[in-house]
Formats: sequence, structure tokens, C-alpha cells
Amino acid sequence: MLDPVLLRSFTAVARARSFTRAAAQLGLGQSTVSQHVRRLEDVVGRPLLDRDTHSVALTADGEAMEEFAATILDAGERALAHFQASRVHGRVRFGVSEDLVMTRLPAILADFRHRHPQVDLELTVGLADDLERRLEAGELDLMVAKRLPGPDDGRSVIRRDRFVWVGAPGLRLGPGDPVPLLAYPPPSLSRSAAIGALEAVGRPWRMACTSGSLSGLRAAALAGLGVIAHAATLVPDGLVEIPGRAGLPPLGPVEVVLAHGRRRTDQAGELARSIRTGASDLRTES
Repeated sequence: MLDPVLLRSFTAVARARSFTRAAAQLGLGQSTVSQHVRRLEDVVGRPLLDRDTHSVALTADGEAMEEFAATILDAGERALAHFQASRVHGRVRFGVSEDLVMTRLPAILADFRHRHPQVDLELTVGLADDLERRLEAGELDLMVAKRLPGPDDGRSVIRRDRFVWVGAPGLRLGPGDPVPLLAYPPPSLSRSAAIGALEAVGRPWRMACTSGSLSGLRAAALAGLGVIAHAATLVPDGLVEIPGRAGLPPLGPVEVVLAHGRRRTDQAGELARSIRTGASDLRTES
């Protein structure tokens, strides 16, 4: 049997790519988290992480273990929730980025509602910067949104991704052509990433479409109007990554983070736990 304590520590390290950040999130000492991971590696008889003084990366077996751990921990959470559901009640004001709604997040939320029927879930969908503002204003209890990597601010990184250029299949864009951009209105992480990358290399561009909704940007892209800077694992249905021959500059990494609001409640904590457990499913449905 695989000890859930060991799996929880391994999963935290796998998501944070750091023993220090994982220890802080779990409320444990770094040495304890390291011991847990080593014990898990001893149990399975294979290395799960590549470590050096500067970074932590998953081995191929580590990637497999991350999936197994999510399933095992979720089963444990479901068992506990079955007997504790009556204890959790109230309201959770939850904010999420629009592109994340297009993943399996609705299934995670449906499962949470099934396990906690006395919790009233209030969902707000919007752009990351708007959600950040509402969280800081006390209008949200929990938020899942994208951000650019930066200093550790105590928020839980549940996925690491990268921005890529996407558009309609067969879109023709020469290496010297002005780039027709499709973007959310400012403030927008993907808009800033796209414009910043193009201007850094002196590539001309024009704003071909601005829309406050992902469905609007997707429709414009499918019509061949231009390209979108988008998270690689969340590419909307029907769109594809633009090949390198178009000469578009790289866009850089992005993170998906989970953050609590001013007040921490049992119901918000249970929802946060469900989202962390299902983080591996936060991809576009295929």
C-alpha cells in the first residue's frame, strides 16, 4: 500500500517544483518532506524526482506517480467526505479564469457539489486581473487563475504551463508579416505577453480583434483573423499551435495558482482540496 502521507508530500513537491515551497504549503519542515519523498522512492524502487541545487524535475516514473497519487488521494478524500458531508455547509464565492472553465473543472465542481450538498457554490468567471481585484476586495473566498511566474507569495501553484501562439489550422503567416493579434482587453496576461514578446524583437503587429470572452476570440481565430497567445494545455477546440516557420517569438511560462481570500472557511478549504486533487485534469477536453 502507498502511504497517503508520502503521496501528499510528493504531490506538493511535484506541483511546486520546490521542496521549500511544498513544505510551506503543507506546514511541514523541508527535511520531513524530503524524507517522505525518499521513502516513497524506496517503496516503489525507482527515482521519482531529478534534484540538483537549483531545480526539481519529475522523472518519467515521477510523472506516472503524480497521476496515480491524484487518484489515490482523491479516493481517500471521497471516503472522508462521504462521512463528513453533513459537517460542511455555507457558501463559497469562487472565481476562475474563463479558459479554465473550458477544462474538466466543471466535473471537479460537480463532484464537490455531490460530496457537499449543503454548500452553496457561487461561481464568478472572468479575467485574472479582475479576479485578483475581487479577491483582494473580499468579494471572493477562493480563486483559480493564471499569473506570470514570480516571487513566492504563498499562493499554491497547481499547474505550470507556457504561453504559445495559436490560430486556425492552415493560417498563413510569413516570418516578416505584421502579426494580427486577437486578445482580451487590458489588463490581460496573455495580451501583455503577446505584445511584449513582439515588441522585444521588433516584429510589427496590429490588433485584429479584442473580445472579453474566450468564445469571441476563438470565433475570430477560426475565421482566420489572427493569432492568440494562449496557455499550451488549454488550447480551445479547433485551434492549433502556430508552427515555428511563422517566426513568432517565444512567449514564456505561465502558472495556474489557487488563492484564498480574506476569510478562510471550512467549505472554501474543502473546495481548495478538491481542486488540488484534480489539478492534473485542468486541461482542455479532447
